[in-house]
Amino acid sequence: MTQDLLQQLVEMRGIETQYVDAWGKPATIAESSKAKLLNVLGYDTASEEKIQSQIIDDISSVWLSPLNPVQVVRSDEAIVIVVRLPIELVNDEHVITVHCENGKIEKHTFTPVDQEMTTMAHIDEVEFHEYVVSLPLNLPLGYHTIALSADDDQFAESRIIVAPKACYTPEPIAAGKKIWGLSVQLYCVRSEKNWGIGDFTDLATLIEKAAGVGADFIGLNPIHALYPANPDACSPYGPSSRRWLNYLYIDASAIEGFDDESVQAVVNADEFQNTLTHARETEHVDYEAVAHIKLAALKAVFDVYDTRHLRKNTKQNKAFKAFVAEGGESLDMLAVYDALQSHLKAKGKDCWGWPVFPEEYKDYHNPAVAKFKKANASEVKFYLFLQWIAAQQLEAASSKATDCGMTIGLYRDLAVGVSEGSAEIWGNKDLYCTDASVGAPPDILGPLGQNWGLPPMDPRKLYEQAYQPIIDLFSANMASSGSLRIDHVMALLRLWWVVKGDDAKEGGYVYYPVDDLLGILALESHRNQSLVIGEDLGTVPEEIRSKLADNGVYSYRVFFFEQAEDGGFFSPSHYPVQSMSTLTTHDMPTLIGYWHCLDLALGKDIGLYPTEEILQSLYTDRHANKQSILDSLHGHHSVADNVGRDVNATGMTAELSKGMQVHMAGGSSALLSLQLEDWLQMDKPVNIPGTFNEYPNWRRKLTRNVEAIFETHDITELAAQLTQARKQAGA
Repeated sequence: MTQDLLQQLVEMRGIETQYVDAWGKPATIAESSKAKLLNVLGYDTASEEKIQSQIIDDISSVWLSPLNPVQVVRSDEAIVIVVRLPIELVNDEHVITVHCENGKIEKHTFTPVDQEMTTMAHIDEVEFHEYVVSLPLNLPLGYHTIALSADDDQFAESRIIVAPKACYTPEPIAAGKKIWGLSVQLYCVRSEKNWGIGDFTDLATLIEKAAGVGADFIGLNPIHALYPANPDACSPYGPSSRRWLNYLYIDASAIEGFDDESVQAVVNADEFQNTLTHARETEHVDYEAVAHIKLAALKAVFDVYDTRHLRKNTKQNKAFKAFVAEGGESLDMLAVYDALQSHLKAKGKDCWGWPVFPEEYKDYHNPAVAKFKKANASEVKFYLFLQWIAAQQLEAASSKATDCGMTIGLYRDLAVGVSEGSAEIWGNKDLYCTDASVGAPPDILGPLGQNWGLPPMDPRKLYEQAYQPIIDLFSANMASSGSLRIDHVMALLRLWWVVKGDDAKEGGYVYYPVDDLLGILALESHRNQSLVIGEDLGTVPEEIRSKLADNGVYSYRVFFFEQAEDGGFFSPSHYPVQSMSTLTTHDMPTLIGYWHCLDLALGKDIGLYPTEEILQSLYTDRHANKQSILDSLHGHHSVADNVGRDVNATGMTAELSKGMQVHMAGGSSALLSLQLEDWLQMDKPVNIPGTFNEYPNWRRKLTRNVEAIFETHDITELAAQLTQARKQAGA
């Protein structure tokens, strides 16, 4: 009986019991994992009585809510509202009032008993009925509020979201244009002027030079806000907030006031210049050094700018205040968090994240935090200022892409979650399950499974908050860009949850309201005129790929994963048109690294593979795959005859690398993304999944300055060949 009740609760909360793994084999979630997942969702599974009581409470909570918190409908669908009422009210006349986002008000009067009744229940000996009410209204796209009233007494409120049928696609791409662009980790960009880390000025330079050789977009790694007081927490996929920007990408020298004597005194000091020289010359990004000099310079610039503009009735102050007001609680929360973390660090206290803050500071809404904010208003204002400047500089880079005629311009990347100690969780703990982490079951990229250290959102809490956190995420990350790539797009359907203390393989899938989330994505896509790309790698059911395609989301096709059962590689001409294709990703080796198995050797050195047998099987598979790649390239005449046909005697040459890239350019995908690392023939990876300190993830720089990359004949020739191949593919 207990197992039956447990299973009932598992199904009510959308926990998957069976799935198909990355190798196409059926897999089952362990019984112990089901109970643990329920525990992190807030349920007590210690006894049959407790489980039964919680099931009753959940059911009662629904029946005692006259309206659902939120409903998403598509523009081509009839609008139907579910209403739940005690039986004594079903004969009364009720009014549904819709307050449209554009200010228009619509009303519909109905009597519940005259509508279609779908079900009934008894709650605390009171009979409740559920009715389906059709609204004969033509509501515009957008976010609208619904109020339910009787006898002029409003007693329930809800949100209705009217969304388009599918995401936005730019007209040239819809008409068949095929484009190519470059993907880059912005921090890794070297330039003649930056301070040891790529910045938004470098981005504008890269855009201009790439557009000049035919590129139609620049794809960015996530540029989410990280931790000013903890700069070595540098993974772009483990941010503090996904709504706001990483201040390290600000070009301090481009801010008004940088030339002031007070700022120059800071910048020209010996200690500053020594650190700057080190930051520029070191092989890997030294985040601690970069943060040290950037914060010093930015604080000096802020003092000048604040005095000139932000303490007076200037147009700059009005713009700043408007930015802060629009950012609302989310922006305030981040600024207060950053100021508080910096304050604790200066006092020598533990400060890596809110879990180790003093008790009175562990929640944004605590009175002590409000008191801290008031006492440190200038410091908080400084961090607000950083976000304002970052937004302006990002927009300037995006405008550069428009000026250069890029079809897409910038495409941004939305990480799947925030880290445990993040400001985002600090300010909305009800939404997150902090005793669990997002990850992945064992697959090709991670044979042991993966635990990403990112607490997941509770899908029910997200629903109860009328999806506002997701709306904000999509909107913020589509700003100043022409496209959004959603990392691990499967998160819209389900996420692999790993309970704290468990191995990644012991987790389980928890489902999310995919149709609602896709509707919101489509709405924000049209509002921001942003093409959407879904990173659909790993363990992905085929039905979700079809659903994503129907919703206008572009698939993500990686050459090395597009293999037939016989081991051969599919021609890129067989990829879906509605996709972005690529050779490699930030979680994979570069072309040279792949071809010479440098990633496998590195994985062995850091203990990535549990047994020698697994490692040897990977070497064997790699050898066979490389031969299949050579066979495919020669079969499609994508490489010249002087490129070897036998893998045993053929290394990764510049000609082979170019051939693989042009081979991809001839494919059917609407978008082709290539890595700057492969243009520069680099051999070290950006990131090794499943590692933390074993490898300098997210630190490796490019080997050439951005100003010089496009000045070499080999690269301009490759770009011309890519452009021509894309034109021919789209003809």
